[in-house]
Amino acid sequence: MNRSRIFTLCGAMVLLLSGCGKEEPPAPKAAAPEMIVKIGHAAPLTGGIAHLGKDNENGARLAIQEANARGIMIDGKKVRFEMLAEDDEEKPDRGPIIAQKFIDAKVAGVVGHLNSGVSIPASTVYAQAGIPMVTGSSTNPKLTEQGLKNVFRTVGRDDQQGPAIASYLASEYKPKLVAIIDDATAYGEGLGNEVEKTLTVAGVKVLPREKGSKDTRDWKAVLTKIKGKKPDAVFYGGMDATAGPLLKQGRELGIKVVFAFGDGACTNTMKDLAGDAAEGFVCSQAGIPVQAANPKFLTDYKARFNTEPIQYSPFTYDGTHLLIAAMQKANSAEPAKYLPELAKISYDGATGKIEFDEKGDRKNAEMTIFMMKSGKIEPLAIITGGASVKYEDFVKAAAAAAAPAVAAAAPAAPATPEKK
Repeated sequence: MNRSRIFTLCGAMVLLLSGCGKEEPPAPKAAAPEMIVKIGHAAPLTGGIAHLGKDNENGARLAIQEANARGIMIDGKKVRFEMLAEDDEEKPDRGPIIAQKFIDAKVAGVVGHLNSGVSIPASTVYAQAGIPMVTGSSTNPKLTEQGLKNVFRTVGRDDQQGPAIASYLASEYKPKLVAIIDDATAYGEGLGNEVEKTLTVAGVKVLPREKGSKDTRDWKAVLTKIKGKKPDAVFYGGMDATAGPLLKQGRELGIKVVFAFGDGACTNTMKDLAGDAAEGFVCSQAGIPVQAANPKFLTDYKARFNTEPIQYSPFTYDGTHLLIAAMQKANSAEPAKYLPELAKISYDGATGKIEFDEKGDRKNAEMTIFMMKSGKIEPLAIITGGASVKYEDFVKAAAAAAAPAVAAAAPAAPATPEKK
């Protein structure tokens, strides 16, 4: 009996020990580590052209939102992109200050600035730190003529835009004498210079330059002086906040000739600023018109911000996606590692195919000519490769070119089962 009890006790102990040694289910795998990548955006968010700055910021913000929704992986880590937004107030001396602020915050790249006069001084600070910068709206040639390897733009240059609007003005209105005014900024003065060069080559006489500033609202003295010289057309290089009052006051003084503007004043806001005087002015933009951007971008922008994009938000949207695409190609968010990929990138964006030349300028950038009609700027012609194409024909050609790609992307129809 004692021996039987011993065997029974031993058996119970064996069962107990075997239960303690039972294999547990494997622990769930740890989630991939997260990496935060900061991208800076700077533009005027206060002042007369805050509406344009906010439009640009919205484009960048939408791109970052989309990238985060995709769950992008870089170097084995899931990336969460964060945007740091700064108000540069349209002031050239704010550019370097904000650039240093972004560098101290360890941004991986910058989208901006809006104004050439701010982008140019800021670009040298970014270059010293090796931070890539992509602007979607700065058009002064000097920006990419500095020989900096970190600077890119997704729009065309003023030495493309100036000849485009000047040639349209000369061919359609045939002026013999033109007055040019600018706001004394790098953008306004530079664009005015390009317009003057083209008109002079075309045999059009140009009056001595008149100037204001980015804050000028009272143009009556300048306009009265111009009126006395009886020009056949007036061109202004500056932003819509100053162009609107200039146009309104010009009409009030009885100047009935055509007024022409560059992209800074090529907005629907001109109707708000100039009232009925805005009807019939012509202007240019350094890129395709916003309504010709990718339909998905237009739909998503409206859904996200409950408003229509104004002008260059598709280009800042593309600029942000370009930075992210280059990081993916390099499998790194370190500027020194992904910068070479950015320089040689080929990307199909909301504004079309984007590739950069050796200076960082967009290859084959289009220019668009507009006219204000019934309170809205309407595209008239697209200038690409030096040739002018009617806007309607451009849209038809773009739709035809996109059709094969859309068809290829469409899901195949289910096969019909064979009869047995």
